[in-house]
Amino acid sequence: MTSVGLDLGGTKISAALFDENGEALYKTRAELNEATGHEAGSKITSLLKEVLQEARQLNHQPNGIGICVPGIAHRTGEVWAPNIKGWENYPLKKEVASFFDHEFPVFIDSDRACHIMAEVWKGAASNCSDAIFLAVGTGIGAGILADGHILRGGHDISGAIGWMALKPAFQPQYKERGCFESHASGFGIAECAKQLLLEGRDSIMQSRRDQLMAADVFEAYDEKDPVACQVIDEAIHYLGMATANLVSIFNPEKIIFGGGVFGPAVKFIDRIYEEAVQWGQPISIKQVKFEPSQLSGNAGLIGAGYLALKNGKL
Repeated sequence: MTSVGLDLGGTKISAALFDENGEALYKTRAELNEATGHEAGSKITSLLKEVLQEARQLNHQPNGIGICVPGIAHRTGEVWAPNIKGWENYPLKKEVASFFDHEFPVFIDSDRACHIMAEVWKGAASNCSDAIFLAVGTGIGAGILADGHILRGGHDISGAIGWMALKPAFQPQYKERGCFESHASGFGIAECAKQLLLEGRDSIMQSRRDQLMAADVFEAYDEKDPVACQVIDEAIHYLGMATANLVSIFNPEKIIFGGGVFGPAVKFIDRIYEEAVQWGQPISIKQVKFEPSQLSGNAGLIGAGYLALKNGKL
């Protein structure tokens, strides 16, 4: 039994053919190159066609196609993906199914859901009935496993925790990105540092202020740069508060950290837990484990493969 998974990222698309044990038999990728509307849809069908051709050469007939999208995957098969222009309600399921003459069932889910599915299948949540995947990259989202089921919500938007309110004074930028995301995402870390640099603060990052990325802030932190230390310490504070809230609400066995920021922020997981202990429900916060993802940035792709293999169910 095999399945095809596709992960639509912010700048690239990756796809793979998986066997029933979650091993990738073939893997490929393509750049999104700021494609919009049907152009992005065509890139997806082209990459899927490549994987399916390889599957035939290997004498496999996949039982379905799973697609992981960064945004909202409606049960109608329409997708809202803010990083792709023209994808406010894009009929992705219909387009993919039609392209392959409805030969394969197509399943689409959010990156939040796919991340936690992947951890259940092949990662740190393999023996859990209650776990949360905290994805911290350009934005922040959470895949939530509760009593063995993925939480999606009444309108398929559960886990959009970048909008978690963690500071009493509302700021205009919270409208678009949310409070938590504005301070602790990759984008937020870079923007917070830029703001301090614009105020004239002394920093080794001043010379590259306009092109600053979160990775630059982490590098400067390692050199004990005062601006970088302030920004990262603040991000740890927000991550601790947010995870404490998640633990108090959902009582998970594990919180699993992934996404592009965890990378360089893996070394701060113990500090995040220490911060969370101050805020969380006192019994459940002592029972939960904070762990990094075991999937090397492939959670979305692996989760998409699982999605197809299990016919969209967990």
